[in-house]
Amino acid sequence: MESPFPPTTSAAGGGSIVARLLPEGGSGLEAITYQYPLKLISPSGSAEEKSALVFLLSYGGGLVGGDTINLSVDVRRGARLSLVTQGHTKIFKAADPGIVTRQTLDVHIAEGAGLCLLPDPVQPFEGSNYQQTQIFRLAPQSSLCLLDWVTQGRTARGENWSLSKWTGRNEVWVSPKVADGGREAAAPDRLLVRDTVILDGDQRHIQIKTLRDTMHNLSVFGTLILRGPLTKSLGDFFLSEFALLPRLGARDFRSAEARANEEEKRTPLEKWRAERQKNEMESRTLWSAANVRGCIAVKFGATTVEAGRVWIGSMIAKEGSLAEQFGSQALMCIR
Repeated sequence: MESPFPPTTSAAGGGSIVARLLPEGGSGLEAITYQYPLKLISPSGSAEEKSALVFLLSYGGGLVGGDTINLSVDVRRGARLSLVTQGHTKIFKAADPGIVTRQTLDVHIAEGAGLCLLPDPVQPFEGSNYQQTQIFRLAPQSSLCLLDWVTQGRTARGENWSLSKWTGRNEVWVSPKVADGGREAAAPDRLLVRDTVILDGDQRHIQIKTLRDTMHNLSVFGTLILRGPLTKSLGDFFLSEFALLPRLGARDFRSAEARANEEEKRTPLEKWRAERQKNEMESRTLWSAANVRGCIAVKFGATTVEAGRVWIGSMIAKEGSLAEQFGSQALMCIR
């Protein structure tokens, strides 16, 4: 029997977001589309909000083995967009280990525009096989804040990096083609960062037997990438704080009285730094920061998911510029 309905042009798992600058000066959505299993929700905005907000969701709270999501994001000249989630992105076990769950994000950010992507971490279940590819093409003066992190799984069920395979790839390009709302330019795209993480639960080594052994009791591992004028202050903050971390073998030979006198003279920032470094030691939070072709890349890991969330959230909140540029709503997943 022939269907009376016209054929659909949408593909399963496909979606798109177009953010633009509104006539009154704020940022809004020009278009938003999605198809199962992808779901996008944008709450009603107001003129006071610093950026348009979109929740990235999936039906059933996660991705089933074999699901494929392809999302394209276009942030037009001068606009600002924040992407968040409502919880961990759960990756369910497939019926067969060879079935791969895939998620692809293709982003274009025009001149003067900015994207803030601060989701909850991905939570791969035991036996899951997941591939994630996120490609960002930026104009020379556009901005990006990207957080990509993954947890050990469902600890309440005894999962400890029990996944089959997890692959995450992030690429940041400078593309003159998006310098003026998609106008073609003669200069070729230039790759700034290609960061790939492969967690293979089936790989075996003569000295390291399991993936769990290679993670050294970490429950969460993440990458933060910053680029552009809207995130420059935050990037400089991470670099300066990393430079001030105590070095291996360093000892304080001052007397207790001298240390007490020094503590009384500390500024509020120095007191916060000392307390943060103490918490990092107690929670065994590890991190590093580096400048890679104009992008600030931060790597971090913690022995609990909550410790990782508290650490990244406190760093971003203390510096403060991200909330000023994109609004406090952009930080809801790291509070």
